[in-house]
Amino acid sequence: MGKPLFYEILEKPATSCFIGICSVIWFYIQKKNIGYSHVGLSYETALEGHYWRIITSAFSHISVLHLVFNMSSLWSLGVVEQLGNIGLGLEFYLHYTLVLVVLSGVLVLGSYHVLIQKFKLEYFRRVTAVGYSCVVFGWMTILSVKQPSSKLELFGLLSLPISFAPFESLIFTSIIVPQASFVGHLSGIIVGYSIAWGLIHGMNNYWAITMLSWMLIIFVLSLKRSGTFNFRFLDIESVTDPSLPCVRFLSTTGHGRSLQMSNLAVVAGADLV
Repeated sequence: MGKPLFYEILEKPATSCFIGICSVIWFYIQKKNIGYSHVGLSYETALEGHYWRIITSAFSHISVLHLVFNMSSLWSLGVVEQLGNIGLGLEFYLHYTLVLVVLSGVLVLGSYHVLIQKFKLEYFRRVTAVGYSCVVFGWMTILSVKQPSSKLELFGLLSLPISFAPFESLIFTSIIVPQASFVGHLSGIIVGYSIAWGLIHGMNNYWAITMLSWMLIIFVLSLKRSGTFNFRFLDIESVTDPSLPCVRFLSTTGHGRSLQMSNLAVVAGADLV
């Protein structure tokens, strides 16, 4: 008999939080009737400065099937939080989730750029990626290297050996969800191997907080500059007061300069009377 759900949630606090966030965002998207084109990541929107979509695309799901598949896989992968004895654990999970979200999104855009510019595949200019799949595939890959004896449970019905799970899931999702981003999933796998093999390493609390801070700054600034959301408190108003006197050069002739001083004539006149 398995553990009560409450105790499993306590053993996987970060995983439970991410599942909650994705579920709430999905509910909001459904309630507000928001399309994937409004929150997803594409090459065209990136060129327009919508860098905030790297974050929103990762945590947004349009299809309930996509949400259930990703969250079911993520719940199974939450075992990473309990593997501190092999160098994983809660801090590792939080630190490298940040890395997976950002680097997977950047790698997706880089892949689109190569496909468009090098191979002239204009189709990828408008392809929109959405969903937590990049992160899920990344953790699947990390766990397959660090704990190859583990199993990946899907929907509570299907159990896959974790050592083959990344590529099995890649094929599986491409079949049952044809609209799923193959490039996005593959990007998650590549970043996952880079982390598992130590090519990307050295994350600690300092670097995680620094990275999160920059993410928030870029998120807010790109939202404002792209015109998606107007943060009025970021507007800098002119402090020039037209009632104050101003001094400016009118022209330069020879070695002399004419100097106009507006609004000082009254004061000068008063001195001359």
